[in-house]
Amino acid sequence: MSTSLSAVCILKHGPTDADKGVNGVVRFTEGKADGSPVKVHINITGLAPGQHGFHIHALGDITKGCMSAGGHFNPDASTHGGPKDAPGSRHAGDLGNVEANAEGVVDCVLEDSLITLKPGKYNILARSVIVHEGVDDLGQGGFPDSKTTGHAGARVACGVIGLAEDV
Repeated sequence: MSTSLSAVCILKHGPTDADKGVNGVVRFTEGKADGSPVKVHINITGLAPGQHGFHIHALGDITKGCMSAGGHFNPDASTHGGPKDAPGSRHAGDLGNVEANAEGVVDCVLEDSLITLKPGKYNILARSVIVHEGVDDLGQGGFPDSKTTGHAGARVACGVIGLAEDV
């Protein structure tokens, strides 16, 4: 019997020619016991070196590229923040930044205790993952869009989160 739930997101490039090399796979796993955090295994290629905003967006619609995925997943109607901010003081989809190395590769694992693969308010299945062009300021940058988007810039890759085989 499986001890965890699994989901996967295949990332494809965004709407511009400059983004065509950005691709990746994001795997989500969560223990079936209550209170288990979601582990987010991220592998992305083709990014510019440096930090990039990494978010769960509200809609699993990428029919018009990354722009049709809607805004950040925000079931509590909170302002934008960082993944270490308390529930209610961040969007559920605010997972911070990932860092691409000199070759443009991200290979890391994040953990989040707010999002879930289980039924409920914070479930991320059938939503989307967006990788942004720039750094997410975690709501602290003082820009007009810091408290809504983290001033992270254009959407350079996206994909829909779907169920995967349990592990």
